[in-house]
Amino acid sequence: MKGCGEVVYFISVWLIFSLASFSSGFNPIDNYLIDCGSSSNTSVADRIFLSDNAASNFLSTPLDVLAQTTYKSIISSSDSPLYQTARIFTKTSTYTFPIRQHVRHWIRLYFSAFVYENYNMSTASFSVFTENHVLLDDFSTSSTISVKEFSVSVTSDDLVIMFIPSVDSFAFLNAIEVVSVPDDLITDNAVLTADTFENFKGMLNQTLETVVRVNMGGPMVSFEDDALSRTWIPDQSFLVDADIIKNFSNIEAVRYGSNGWDFAPATVYGTARTLSSRSDYNSNYFTANLTWIFDVDQGFHYLVRFHFCDILSKSLNTLYFNVYIDSFEVLPNLDLSTMRGNSLGLPGYEDYVTVLTVSNKLRVSIGPSTLPGVDPNAILNGLEIMKIKHVRSTPNSDSNKGVRLAAICVSIGGFLVVILVVVFFSFICKKWKRLVTKGDSNKTSCAAPNYGIRIPFLLIQEATNHFDESLIIGAGGFGMVYKGVLKDGTKVAIKRNKPGSQQGLIEFRTEVEMLSQFHHRHLVSLIGYCQEENEMILLYEYVENGTLSSHLCGSGRSMLSWKQRLEICIGAARGLHYLHTGPVRAVIHRDVKSTNILLDENLIAKVADFGLSKTGPDLSQVGYVSTAVKGSFGYLDPEYFRKQRLTLKSDVYSFGVVLLEVLCGRAAVDSTLPTEKIGLAGWAMTWHKTGKLEQIIDPAVAGEIKPDSLRKFGETAEKCLAEVGAKRPSMGEVLWNLECALELQEAMENDTIPNVQIDDLPKPVDKNSESSISIFE
Repeated sequence: MKGCGEVVYFISVWLIFSLASFSSGFNPIDNYLIDCGSSSNTSVADRIFLSDNAASNFLSTPLDVLAQTTYKSIISSSDSPLYQTARIFTKTSTYTFPIRQHVRHWIRLYFSAFVYENYNMSTASFSVFTENHVLLDDFSTSSTISVKEFSVSVTSDDLVIMFIPSVDSFAFLNAIEVVSVPDDLITDNAVLTADTFENFKGMLNQTLETVVRVNMGGPMVSFEDDALSRTWIPDQSFLVDADIIKNFSNIEAVRYGSNGWDFAPATVYGTARTLSSRSDYNSNYFTANLTWIFDVDQGFHYLVRFHFCDILSKSLNTLYFNVYIDSFEVLPNLDLSTMRGNSLGLPGYEDYVTVLTVSNKLRVSIGPSTLPGVDPNAILNGLEIMKIKHVRSTPNSDSNKGVRLAAICVSIGGFLVVILVVVFFSFICKKWKRLVTKGDSNKTSCAAPNYGIRIPFLLIQEATNHFDESLIIGAGGFGMVYKGVLKDGTKVAIKRNKPGSQQGLIEFRTEVEMLSQFHHRHLVSLIGYCQEENEMILLYEYVENGTLSSHLCGSGRSMLSWKQRLEICIGAARGLHYLHTGPVRAVIHRDVKSTNILLDENLIAKVADFGLSKTGPDLSQVGYVSTAVKGSFGYLDPEYFRKQRLTLKSDVYSFGVVLLEVLCGRAAVDSTLPTEKIGLAGWAMTWHKTGKLEQIIDPAVAGEIKPDSLRKFGETAEKCLAEVGAKRPSMGEVLWNLECALELQEAMENDTIPNVQIDDLPKPVDKNSESSISIFE
């Protein structure tokens, strides 16, 4: 029964604990405590938080906004002084802490959402970054009081913590701690995965966010009673079936020996939840599991730390039980006395990493062993659950070797985020580009090395003025495209995935992988990418003149001459031909259309958007890739649509539609027109077959096109649009024919006749086609 007995129990716990407190302890080498917004130092138990004035040398911010609440009744915890003041950040601001010990550090951020003048802190939205780590992303809180605790591995001499307000918002902070922790608190080789029981690789480099820290069967343990200033909360609110659970206390039985105090205090190890008390040992009733359920985020791995201490048994080898994480039995037939060196009362912990979560609930259970002759009991003293912020879906994957890149430096004079890595990278890219394009403009460059680079989200925010809507230059299935400027003045196009987009992670990775392999004058260059939390962003070279589509139709269209149009088609064909004859395997673009052909300041065509691209077939085995139909309506290969067989000729069909757009100056699909005219391909080919193609030419160039050039161009488009893929030309043949059309145009403009008939020109063999191609590149 609850009541006086429970009160006596808790009082006895605290009395015993007060006698044992700090018999051992930890003195951190780095220990920064700041009460943000306060004009004087603040004492919290035996800890002193520096005032904003005293800590001003750590902070760089463009504007000092110090806030104070007058509504004291909202503050109820023992930390109340810390929540009465705050610092508000209207722009990007940084704390820089000198680090003397390169170990893990606690970073604790305190928040209290009160209202100060025009700042309602419950409406604030912001992100927090530090060296190679994303702590909070688009964070907001409506809670009166909250603490976000992170465990971060620090490897540099300065720890920079950056606060970035979201667009049209601000950031705030009531207090901050940066404190070093013992070397052995988080180890690498002792952590096992819950499904495979293999060592989890790379734990030392992971950023951990505390989800919950629970004292099983005991009272709340505040930070002043923990050697590492942690807070442990009671477990009642997480229990599934409290009726079968007993709480047990025997703090006198805890024996730390020479170490162990730092793992958890005696109040945690000396109290526990069990299935039964010792007097219940002979009962067969207690056969159900003890279960706790915790709220988590989907799509992450979690470090689960079980704290055990056998304060229950009277002798060795008498207590066996099972431990579960969700449906995984992680510790079967556990005997604490043998795990702790054939001794009772020795505290310790066991670490496990969960599989990637698919639910927003995490279940932890302990239950009786099925071994014969074993009493049906189980015990758990404490539990910690920590979210692993940046782990990949396969713990042993090589992808864990890549740590999130963040090139953040802070200048002496104030906050200046200097993207040295981006500047260096841009310089190298430009040098490479000059080398591969030097000489004849018609020469194709070879493939460049892998030059894709991770770029921190905060730098992208700066480049786009926090994604200012006035900088939007395009939109598509993936998301919005913004014009941005990097610190070195480099213009970039920034494509940001939108929530709920039909194109997601697979398309994002495909784009990065494809463009990291290629460099060609007629393919748009990838500058870098960002994948932090829910953000998927791609940065490309900025192509000044936008899409080919915008120049052909619509109110803002330009007056491209026929020769310019031919040269643009030739450039795009060169880019696609390069993909189809790649140095390793052919690549099928799968979304060729006029909006994916960009024009630079010199109207040089560049093929873009490789999110749907597929590595092409091994033509020595089979000529197609079986895959789901994807692409854009109006450009889709009908054979691919019917058979779900993607081939190189699928790109050829789509390019044939682009040729008709160039000729007719209209979109591939226009639902405002009569039914027979909606689809450009079918409508134009009807005119071509009747020999009247000249009647549907774009009026802007109708008087320029020479008959032979039109004939060759029309024939090329018709061949591209053949119903059967095998009858279509290769991209090499398309390129050859377009060059013929340009030469015919120029020859007739100059009143000359080519020395050699174009149709008689030799055609070198294309390794990826049964037909022949030109190598005029």
